[in-house]
Amino acid sequence: MKVYVIAGELSGDKLGASLMRGLKAESPTDIEFRGVGGSLMQAEGLSSQFPMQELSVMGLVEILPKYFHLKRRIKECAKAIAAFQPDVVVTIDSPDFCLRVAKLVREAGDTRIVHYVAPSVWAWRPKRAEKMAGIVDQVLALLPFEPPYMQAHGMRCDFVGHPVVAEPVANDQEIAAFKAHYRISDDPMVLVLPGSRKGEVSRLLPIFLPALDMIRQARPEVQFVLPAAAPVAEMIEEMTADQPCSLTTLDPRGLEAETFAAHKRSAFKTADVAVAASGTVSLELCAASTPMVIAYDVNKISRMIMKRMLLIDTVTLPNLVTDTRHIPEFIGEACQPDHIAQGVLNVLADPSAQQQVVTDTMRLLGRGQEEAGVKAARAILDGLSEA
Repeated sequence: MKVYVIAGELSGDKLGASLMRGLKAESPTDIEFRGVGGSLMQAEGLSSQFPMQELSVMGLVEILPKYFHLKRRIKECAKAIAAFQPDVVVTIDSPDFCLRVAKLVREAGDTRIVHYVAPSVWAWRPKRAEKMAGIVDQVLALLPFEPPYMQAHGMRCDFVGHPVVAEPVANDQEIAAFKAHYRISDDPMVLVLPGSRKGEVSRLLPIFLPALDMIRQARPEVQFVLPAAAPVAEMIEEMTADQPCSLTTLDPRGLEAETFAAHKRSAFKTADVAVAASGTVSLELCAASTPMVIAYDVNKISRMIMKRMLLIDTVTLPNLVTDTRHIPEFIGEACQPDHIAQGVLNVLADPSAQQQVVTDTMRLLGRGQEEAGVKAARAILDGLSEA
């Protein structure tokens, strides 16, 4: 069996690696993988066609400078797929890139195409589902309320659960080692999560840092910990060099991957509250039972465009999954240091409103059930058999 798989960012790399493990376990035949992915997918046997980081671009305006380069990569992927003749093409998230590749593949033949991670048509640009129907055969959804949006346009859509529910949570031994290594006391701790992309960090960290100083002035005993993703570790080091409040940065450089992973999940579990960029990280915080405040902003022009197109009143995934609004968020124009600081202080004073939200989110996403990668693999194999 031959599978061509594309992931465009870190979260997609995790999904791809889990799916690849699932396919190897569930398929009755040997599998050959080709495509584009990061270190996790490469560890499962993928030789990436080019560095995945080239695709990690967010925002309508931010894509423009790289448009022609990305267009070349789209054609390169489609050409590679035509030469490889896979049984199935699996595109993972990154719809602006992946679905353009899928369109070229569909125009060239009838290769089965599966898109993993349903686009958020429930949030904005609902006509994407209609456009996908002429390109994609099957969609794998991470969120339980998504399948009807895809099925309404004739695509098969399987809710396979979210991989975050299977992520390991720090144990007492790991937490003790983390605290000793970074000299973390038992005082309240705020986790700082400005994103994993350079564009996100460059926009959000200059907003987060003044907010941390306001929190420090109100609560001098609070500790701040920032786990830095490898692609932005150097940038974060430079941007926080003159930070007035004491900020402990978890730097993956020079550490073994598993050691850093243990430090990071210990920080998630230890924190009393997190201030985080919008996205999948909110679900990671739920997995660790950590209360949170969500803050996010994009380029001003992108913000204006998205504001007009947004169909929902919250972008925070746990709020959406549980159909509640208990997790505070400061998005776009509201993403200001004073708003964020007050939000964090409020949660520190009373985190009880979020306790049920984080529990319900994990249950609804499939905690205690089979791993999402196995479910996804079975859905793909069943779809191939059905076809």
